Amino acid sequence: MISTLTNITVARNSTVFVRKINAMDATGTLFGWAFGDSEREDDQEYLDGLRSEALANARQAAESRGFGVEPGSEVFTILSAGETLVDIDTAPDDLVVRCTVKLTGEGADRIHAEGPMNG
Repeated sequence: MISTLTNITVARNSTVFVRKINAMDATGTLFGWAFGDSEREDDQEYLDGLRSEALANARQAAESRGFGVEPGSEVFTILSAGETLVDIDTAPDDLVVRCTVKLTGEGADRIHAEGPMNG
């Protein structure tokens, strides 16, 4: 007895599209920067001014990428030469204020502040 088995595969055209759905409140992060004089790091009014500059820089960077900044999301870090493991020898001055903000808008979840840069 002879048996012949045939395996036939028929390709089907599919009109089903898969799309990635992100949560409406998905956010990313971005840095803003300000540079100052380390001799004035004990002057709170001066530091407040640098914080404002760093926040303005973060907002400007966000807007240039087409994103908004979530109000109240700013977090500030003050780096001073000799008091951190971060190498700030290439900074314009010895005092660096970094502002991290949360981004809003379509695609914001793909932008994340990492290391010293915005990625």
